[in-house]
Amino acid sequence: MVDSLEKPKFAKIIPGKVESNDLGKLEILYETNRKTRLMDMLEQIISMTQHMLNAEAASILLFRNNDHELYFEVASGPVGKALRQVKLNTQYGIAGQVVRTGKPLIVNDVTRSPNFHKVIDDTTGFNTKSLVCAPLAVHRRVLGVIEVLNKRDGSVFGEEDMESVISVANTAAMAIENTRLHDTVLDAYKNTVSALAAAIDAKDTHMRGHSQRVMEYSLKAGAALFFSPEEMETLEYGSILHDIGKIAIDSSILNKPGPLTAGEWEIMHAHPVIGAELIKEIPFLEKASELVLCHHERYDGTGYPDGLRGEDIPMSARIIAVADAFDTMTVDSSYRGAISVEKAITELNECTGTQFCPKAVKAMLTGMRLDGTNN
Repeated sequence: MVDSLEKPKFAKIIPGKVESNDLGKLEILYETNRKTRLMDMLEQIISMTQHMLNAEAASILLFRNNDHELYFEVASGPVGKALRQVKLNTQYGIAGQVVRTGKPLIVNDVTRSPNFHKVIDDTTGFNTKSLVCAPLAVHRRVLGVIEVLNKRDGSVFGEEDMESVISVANTAAMAIENTRLHDTVLDAYKNTVSALAAAIDAKDTHMRGHSQRVMEYSLKAGAALFFSPEEMETLEYGSILHDIGKIAIDSSILNKPGPLTAGEWEIMHAHPVIGAELIKEIPFLEKASELVLCHHERYDGTGYPDGLRGEDIPMSARIIAVADAFDTMTVDSSYRGAISVEKAITELNECTGTQFCPKAVKAMLTGMRLDGTNN
């Protein structure tokens, strides 16, 4: 028994149901992680460029919702944070000129440029004297611009500086485009995976939505353990596809209204191996296949298919085992009725250290509480 898990409150948990607001929170988490990775990359590019040109400040401006407004996505220098909320209309300013023409530009005395607007300097208090600006373009499509401002030693920008900024701009543009393409492909993968999971659940008339709920519970546990974005992604795929091997099992066994025979259990026990074999050759699911294989291993070593014990079982697979059991207990099946959430929690606690990993049990229940389910 884990004392810290006694009498937890789960006021919003509804057995057999995944709350849409919970899924929304997870989508926000993933979107935030995506943006963080891209912003980290852009900040490194800006820092490198500023140092390379011995400049006072540098920034990358990108389009967001339309092709008329540029936003300071990343900016270095003394007023970098203030610029994060600023947007520029591409009909005005030097950045706008570079976007419209698609050509880089050096301006070594901004007071002599009719396109320079002091509104940003007036807003931030920064004094722009000179700048070099180049478009971020991929396949003749402009994604934004990179700007580098004011040489620290008071000298002017030259053609060598321009070539350096153009080179950085091309690299940054490709990185941004590749990141966006990766996210588009990833979304397509996720839609495909969700469709597969739905097809699996549809074979068992009593377990519709089971895979989605197991994923939901698992991701809460992963968040409670501060999993990295990569670990969360693998956990997402492994949990929603944990039962994919059941696609090869006859529906008459899955929906049998009573206990299974020894032969039928032998068939059922093959589904982790079948599932892992089905997905392990798919590159983006290779890591998840190990979780599919191990999700019926038990902490005391009496599980299947390999009888792994304790820490030899991947942490994410230990989480999926808890989430799978919790959902199975709290949803009606073909051979028994559902039990209450409270009884299911008691069962998890009583089986902690034998069937279930203590850390995994605590993480899942803690994740639910931290997600506001006891408010």
